[in-house]
Amino acid sequence: MGVSAIRVVVADDHSIWRSGIKEDLGENFHIVGEAADATEAIALIEKTKPDLVLTDLHMPNGGGVAVAKAVADAIPVVILSVSEAEADLLEAVAAGAVGYLLKSIDATELRNQLWKAAQGEPVFSASLAALVLTDFRRMRNQAPDGQGLSDREREVLQLVARGHTYGEIGEDLFISPKTVENHVRNILKKLRLNRKNELIRYAVDHGIT
Repeated sequence: MGVSAIRVVVADDHSIWRSGIKEDLGENFHIVGEAADATEAIALIEKTKPDLVLTDLHMPNGGGVAVAKAVADAIPVVILSVSEAEADLLEAVAAGAVGYLLKSIDATELRNQLWKAAQGEPVFSASLAALVLTDFRRMRNQAPDGQGLSDREREVLQLVARGHTYGEIGEDLFISPKTVENHVRNILKKLRLNRKNELIRYAVDHGIT
């Protein structure tokens, strides 16, 4: 194992595939844990705090999408799958995965892509990259500029972008934290965003801070 080896959690419900990954990754990667379903993977990730998560898309208890939703804010998650379906790819990206690679990828390319992913770079199999780019352009062209938000929603968005908690926002606006949460959910829906960090990025990009 190299001195700068990337610590990885591998999740897949097929033990033979996990064994193959061990051989493919080589000395620059250190597998700190293995899981056979999403629930087990999330618990293992929280315990071991790896540098990278490599997970199958389809596993029991929610699969790779559930894993990404749970941990992708803190740790890069790469989905490895046999599926080339656009819906699967976009669902994984929406869940927060930094990459989506096909299981047919060769070992050298896998190592190269995972090394990039561990640094936070997005990685996709060449045959799928065009789908991601096309969807990004579509969403960029369709994304509203925030004019559809109510005055209260803009207030909430501004405070969220400044790092305030739901409780603090509730105190400032004289509403309950639950109401703040509902406003955030509505804002995400209106702006066609999926995650709180995307909301903050949107507010900064559009000067709503």
